[in-house]
This record gives sequence, C-alpha cells and structure tokens, in this order.
Amino acid sequence: MTTQLSLYNGALRLCKERKLASLSENREPRRLLDDAWGAGATGGAVKACLQAGQWTFATRTSQADATPSVEPSFGYRYAFNQPEDMVRVTGVAMDQYFTEPLLQYTDERGYWYCDLPTIYVRYVSNDTSYGGDMSLWPESFVKVVEAYLAREVGPNLMQGSRVFEELNAVYEKFLKEAKSVDAMNSPTKFAPAGSWVRARSGNPNRSRWNGQFN
Repeated sequence: MTTQLSLYNGALRLCKERKLASLSENREPRRLLDDAWGAGATGGAVKACLQAGQWTFATRTSQADATPSVEPSFGYRYAFNQPEDMVRVTGVAMDQYFTEPLLQYTDERGYWYCDLPTIYVRYVSNDTSYGGDMSLWPESFVKVVEAYLAREVGPNLMQGSRVFEELNAVYEKFLKEAKSVDAMNSPTKFAPAGSWVRARSGNPNRSRWNGQFN
C-alpha cells in the first residue's frame, strides 16, 4: 500500500539513506522530505508529478457551462471557471464524445473564453478521488514520485558534485517508463482531420480527433 511514509522511504533508498520508522522521526532526511513534499497533491511533490503527464488514473472529464457572473467586455462571448482540482488540461471539445476539438478559445487567469455556452473538458485532476488517491497509483507512477523526492533532497544527503544530475536522470527514466505504461491504457489517438480530408469524406464538420493533446 502506497503511503506518504512509503514514498519517503522509496526516495531515501534511491539516496542510499536509512529508511524512516515514522513521519515524526526526528531526522534531517525527514525534514528535507517534508519540505519537498509540501502540500502533496495540492501544492507539492505529488502535484508536480501529476503535471508531468496525462495520467489515465488521474483523468477527469467534465461539462463546463458558462459562468453567468463573468461577462467578457469584448472578444469571446462566454467565460468558464476552471476546475480547482485541475493540474493539466488534456483536451477541450465542443461535444461530450470529444470528436470535435474546440480550437477557438483562450485560457486566461483561471478562465476559459469562447463563443459556445457549453464546452467539454478533459484534464488531470489532483482531487482525492482521482490523482490525489494513492490507491489508484500504478507502481510506475509511485516510482516517479519517489524519484522526484530523491532528486529534491539528494544533494543535501549525498556526497558528490553530480548528485542532482544523477538523480534527475533516474527521475527522467522512471517518468518516461511511466508514460509508456500509461499510454497503453489509452485508446488509439488520431490527429485532427484536415478540412480537405473531411470534405472528401462527405462531412466537413466531422473529425477523427479524440480530444486529447499529445
């Protein structure tokens, strides 16, 4: 079972340090890890790792309706509040099946603006029922978080001038592997069909794009 303590000890293992017995143990490694951990999924190590990929276990899809209290003074007609649990957008579409990507919109200061009253958004969430739920994490993502923590605290715990570079290489390796594993959980992705191709197919409005960004 993945816990904050198990993640700390995974990071310490990469740093060749003795593991912690508890999260209250009075040792320098624990204090350094606490600083790196921050607020976890909402403002620390976990959130940073969630932002690093389009993780299927943390993906959430929602319908967004225009915010009535916000009226743009010019340009796009409608404004939409962005979800508080969103750490990374993976797709914005005009339909609930994400077959028609929304291309005409802007992202400014916590709002989306466009000319449609309703849009559909797919995003990586740090909510406790999504990315913030450690029980949903695959082992490959657990290794990413451990390596991230090790990279953050390692230079203060280990000897050598290239400690950060070495631990960063481990983090990048685990991140690449985790993304590869996660990609196998996703359906095949197609690029948006061009207007010429759509016209040739007999439906100029139809697109085979699945609403996700690479």
